[in-house]
Amino acid sequence: MTLEFDVWLVGLLRQRGMSQKELAELVKVTPAAVNAWANGRSVPRYEKIAAIAAALEVGVDDAVNRRTPRTTPSDLEWVFQRAPEDGSRIGGNAAAYAFAANLEVLAREATQNSLDERFEQNLPVTSRFVLHEVTGRHLRDFLSALRWDSIEGHLREAADRRQKVGRVLIDGLNELERTERLVLLRIDDYNAAGLTGPEYEDGRFARVVRRTLDSGKAGAQGGSYGLGKAALWAASRFGLVLVNSTLSEKQDGRDERRMAGRLELPWHALNGEEFAGPAWFGAKDKDRQNSARSWWADSATAESLYLERGDDSPGTSFLVVGAYDGSGDTEDLEEMYEQLTAGVAHNFWASMVAGGQSGPLLRASVAAWRNGQVVRHERDIDPHVHEPAKSRAVKAFLDGRTTSELTSREDVLRAPVSLRLPAPKEPREGGDHSGTHEAVLLVTPTLEDDPKPDRVSFMRASRMVVKEKKVTDLPLGHRRFQAILLAGVATGNASPEAEAAERFLRTAEPPDHNDWTSTEDLTATYVRGARQAIIDFKKAADQAVRDLLKGQEEESDVDDGPQILRDLLTIDAPKKSRARGFPSVHSVEGSVSASGSWHVKVTVKLPDRDDPWVLAPIARFVVQSGGNIPVEWAGTLVPERNCELTVNGNLRFRDGATRGVFRGVTDASSHPVAADMSCIEVDVPRAKEVMK
Repeated sequence: MTLEFDVWLVGLLRQRGMSQKELAELVKVTPAAVNAWANGRSVPRYEKIAAIAAALEVGVDDAVNRRTPRTTPSDLEWVFQRAPEDGSRIGGNAAAYAFAANLEVLAREATQNSLDERFEQNLPVTSRFVLHEVTGRHLRDFLSALRWDSIEGHLREAADRRQKVGRVLIDGLNELERTERLVLLRIDDYNAAGLTGPEYEDGRFARVVRRTLDSGKAGAQGGSYGLGKAALWAASRFGLVLVNSTLSEKQDGRDERRMAGRLELPWHALNGEEFAGPAWFGAKDKDRQNSARSWWADSATAESLYLERGDDSPGTSFLVVGAYDGSGDTEDLEEMYEQLTAGVAHNFWASMVAGGQSGPLLRASVAAWRNGQVVRHERDIDPHVHEPAKSRAVKAFLDGRTTSELTSREDVLRAPVSLRLPAPKEPREGGDHSGTHEAVLLVTPTLEDDPKPDRVSFMRASRMVVKEKKVTDLPLGHRRFQAILLAGVATGNASPEAEAAERFLRTAEPPDHNDWTSTEDLTATYVRGARQAIIDFKKAADQAVRDLLKGQEEESDVDDGPQILRDLLTIDAPKKSRARGFPSVHSVEGSVSASGSWHVKVTVKLPDRDDPWVLAPIARFVVQSGGNIPVEWAGTLVPERNCELTVNGNLRFRDGATRGVFRGVTDASSHPVAADMSCIEVDVPRAKEVMK
């Protein structure tokens, strides 16, 4: 929206620290004339507007169009939030630890947010992941543009080894000092709404840059917790993210290069002054104490911060400063490139499939650069390369080419699956729909070398994969297959029942959107029986797969010769052995500290299963008498690889991981004997919080 002249003038006078009387002298008019302009009683003629622009040191176009002027780099600064006077402290943003700290999760959360903000509904969202590794002069120039000198002291004071976020900061600072290398990850979306809205009041900008746990999403959109954006800050060694947004609607008369930065730190003190932790990068707001506003940048500033966008299509670019894979699985630029590609392909292959009469919902690409030189060319992600069978099934559905019987390896079977919709506790305005929603199940043969056959993928709305699970109790001799369950508006049905299914399934997704299960939101929103409806829906999907496969046994190619000869010459390939049983300790490395505590590093071996393992490690002393006596851990365990802490202090290991590593320190006061007179063993039983 365009500002009225009086609002524009008063704002610029305040920003420049200029009085109405001083402006009157500069433009050679009476103070009464300026007062009339400032109160909206009159508007100056063009020649006076030009004089006003000169006096306020802004462009004439900005004055004529009442636009907020661009901010010069010299006016940018970091503003840290002061600590509250009641002495309370926050040890970091807990939302950043709601997800596993790896690049696949980052790719999933960022891409989902882009899909939720799709602007032109008849066009796909374009999502680009661009890695930049900077060293030498490139690193120094970037840190200068970022005003690194003004935040480095805060980072070092916030780096407290007693806190998880502090240990990450220490590691990041040490790594930067040791290697003189920094990885920047830019995530762009195009044909998205952009960070619209006012600076502080409700809107997309405030929800993303200023607020925590505020999504503002509803209906068919993916997020409901406001946590997805936290994955961006969690992917930075320093908790630092910059943004550059092209808006789909004007704000303060402008829509291009709205920039800001946010730094997420825990409580810390510097030079005798206490800070709450968070800081914002922008132009100092003279109307609000201890605040920095977003700013409208020129192309040179955007380029210096690696944030210049490719075209004027609306959307947002996020720059993760000090990007890394917290799981430790990937370290160099090339590995990060592959991990991001795999993350987008695994979660959004269905969103990138186009039908004959409908385009894809998403286009995605990944690229990598080192000091301005291409390391990996930008590569469009092709869903038919990464998930050929599944992509074929979705395309057949979009083209209306599904069948009731498999006659070739390209056929796609289709069947309905009923989802019972429980009534909400508080019906929506205009009514809500209980009853039944008909989801769509697709089944198609897969390749012989498919590493994970006989699975069903759940999805809704934007066709992001919510969960992938193996179907059990299948008919003997069945064809190897892949199945897709489309629910809600992903069925292509815009009926009230489909919309109601979207709302229902949305409340059944946990914060990381990786299942449909019982959640607090589900219990609070729907009457009793909602959890059972989810269980029944999943069971019905599995049974529908079994029913479709009956009579669809694997057939040999006609060129294989007579059946009697095939039977004589066929040798069954040995089946892959599937690891069974429970997690076990692979190795324990330890030493006794001067304080008498055992410091141990434990590697856990994990059997394969569909759900992540959640374990409650126990330390025991093996004393000379042979007894195994439990001892307490001092504080919380420290996840190191492929695992994270739960809210109960247990360890959740990453889905699909075969090994995990954590560290722990025993509480010397709980030792039955001195540590140096004992041996220690560690056991890893399942946590009670996940036992049924």
